This record gives sequence, structure tokens and C-alpha cells, in this order.
Amino acid sequence: MGSQPPETAIAAAIQEVTAHAQALIRDEIELAKLEVTTKAKNAGRGAVIGAVAGVFVLAASLLILHGLAWLVAEEIFPDDIYLGFFSVALLLLVVAAIAALVAAKLVKKAKSPMPTQAIAAGKEIQAVVREEQQALRAEVREVIVKPEGQRS
Repeated sequence: MGSQPPETAIAAAIQEVTAHAQALIRDEIELAKLEVTTKAKNAGRGAVIGAVAGVFVLAASLLILHGLAWLVAEEIFPDDIYLGFFSVALLLLVVAAIAALVAAKLVKKAKSPMPTQAIAAGKEIQAVVREEQQALRAEVREVIVKPEGQRS
């Protein structure tokens, strides 16, 4: 900075800070994209595996419920087989209502995947840029307001 006039040095410093800020902002956007993509992939994999498990549970549940209906019909309602099936169906409706209430509470608590690291880094960058901006303003004031002989 010593060989350049102060105005040129300040202009170069402002350009450099601007270029660095733009690069940091681009990097933070890429970090946010990567973070959200990773979270979405994990959620997708979990959903697929959960769906496959659900298919197996459904098949097993049908067999178990069919057997339970026959057992209830034979042990409790030996003369009316259909009452065994209706009583198991009623039990299933009660369990479904309880599950629906629990699911509704969980859905209300759900949060979207936020890129927390990128947000934190963005706030840090914003603070640094503000500090640099204030320092540059002070230098510009000194160059503009004070004559060359009175500058520090």
C-alpha cells in the first residue's frame, strides 16, 4: 500500500473484500445445497427401507389376524363364526384410532431439514464483512477528510 496512492489502495482493498465475500457466499450456498441433499438422501433411503418392512409386516399381520379371528370364533363364539371376525375388526379399528392420534402429534412436531451449518457460517461471514466494511469506511473517511500531511 505504501507505493500506491491511498485512494487506489482503498479501491483495491474494497475490490478484494468484495471478491472474497462473493466467493464465501458461493461456498456457503454450495454447503447448504450439499447439507440439504445429504439429509434428503438419508430420509429417502429410510423411507424406502421402512416401506419394504411395512410390506412384510402387513403380510404377517394379515396371517396373524386371520388366525386370531378363527381362534376368537372357535373359543368365544363357537356357534357364530362371523362374530370372531367382527370382534377382531373392532379391535383393529380401536388400535388404528390410537395410532392416528399418535401420528398426528408426531407430524405436528416434525421440522424441515435446515442447513444449520451453512446458516451458522453465513452469520459468521456476515459479521466479518460488517467489521471489514467499518474498517474500510474509517480509512476512506481518513483519506477524504484529512489532508495528506495530517494522515496517520
